[in-house]
Amino acid sequence: MATIERLIEQAEKELTIRFDEIEANEEARTRQLLDSFRKFGVSYRHFAPTTGYGYDDIGRDTLERIYADLFHTEAALMRPHVASGTAALSLTLFGLTRPGKRILSATGMPYDTLQTVIGTGEQTPPGSLKEMGIGFDCVELKDGRIDVEAVENAIRENTGLIIAQRSRGYAWRPSLRPEDFEELAEMIHLRHPGIRLMVDNCYGEFVCGDEPTDHGADVCVGSLIKNPGGGIAPTGGYVVGKAEDIERIAYRLTAPGLGRELGSYAASYRPFYQGLFMAPHTVTQALKTALLTARVFENLGFDTTPPSDEPRADIIQAIRFGKPELLVAFCQGIQTASPVDSMALPEPWDMPGYDDPVVMAAGTFVAGASIELSADGPMREPYTAYMQGGLTYAHGRIALSEALNRMMKTGALKVPQS
Repeated sequence: MATIERLIEQAEKELTIRFDEIEANEEARTRQLLDSFRKFGVSYRHFAPTTGYGYDDIGRDTLERIYADLFHTEAALMRPHVASGTAALSLTLFGLTRPGKRILSATGMPYDTLQTVIGTGEQTPPGSLKEMGIGFDCVELKDGRIDVEAVENAIRENTGLIIAQRSRGYAWRPSLRPEDFEELAEMIHLRHPGIRLMVDNCYGEFVCGDEPTDHGADVCVGSLIKNPGGGIAPTGGYVVGKAEDIERIAYRLTAPGLGRELGSYAASYRPFYQGLFMAPHTVTQALKTALLTARVFENLGFDTTPPSDEPRADIIQAIRFGKPELLVAFCQGIQTASPVDSMALPEPWDMPGYDDPVVMAAGTFVAGASIELSADGPMREPYTAYMQGGLTYAHGRIALSEALNRMMKTGALKVPQS
């Protein structure tokens, strides 16, 4: 362990400037949140539960106004009833497309679970977009960036929605910063004004000083058990964007004609307000954990993306291990350092919605919360681990140490003694 501690301390010294940059962004985004909370006069009355239809729910409505304010959009839909990021994305896709129309992805194939919503595989799940007569096309990134010319060439007469995924998912490619969507948005709005641009913003909120909606995205979508929940929100998802788009999406959540007016919540809204306020700080802890992990494994000779010396676009850190036993040992080490279910030993399994067995470490207070420290990866070459989250940097540091120790015990990882 002494050797591992020296390795971590050396990496920390090398990351001093990067840590300072991330903490400066935390203060700026916290100030933005504080201003918004004061603007809308948040008080204890906003935390009150509601029942029944939920008409005139001041806690819900005010929180949605805050989301719209933070993302500089006309409207927002923030609901605990949305079960996941995929559920929020599904709502959005069904709300913004029509039978006979096509969806075009500007960032290649989307994350595995969204593929089942679209219906891209041979076996189409009942109720998928494909079953509803909605087609799908995609354009790959070019050198890790959106190929705007190729996207425009792929637009068909019946293309109704262009989607883009900010994070890497299970792909070895750069995640995208908010400004990376600007050229695409300008092309769409100038030459194809009837088409909307939707950005899957999962894992990216509060990482940078702005969001994709500041650079032309019509709609942004995310999960509340990722960044904007701050590790406190127990469930939920959000959509922000133009008022007419949000209304159509809300009709998919409740019913046409009712939309955002409907929806009670019998528990308190306090965790959603508090989690949102804590989000910049929690994201900073996750980013510092990711940076440390990247630098340590780079110093050990492994490939990482993003590298520790590059600007961050999301909280995900990918490490290419090259050996299945290293991937499994890393995830097992993260699990043993978890505050919840530390006694569990994750093994690869056939997880619903994924093409390959997945090994997943997730000892979290909120089940499946990606803003809490977790690590996972598909059991396919080159055996890449995707780590994200961390409520505190101290925990992330400890977990990294224990993961390294477990990897050494497999005999597959050699740590220099000096």
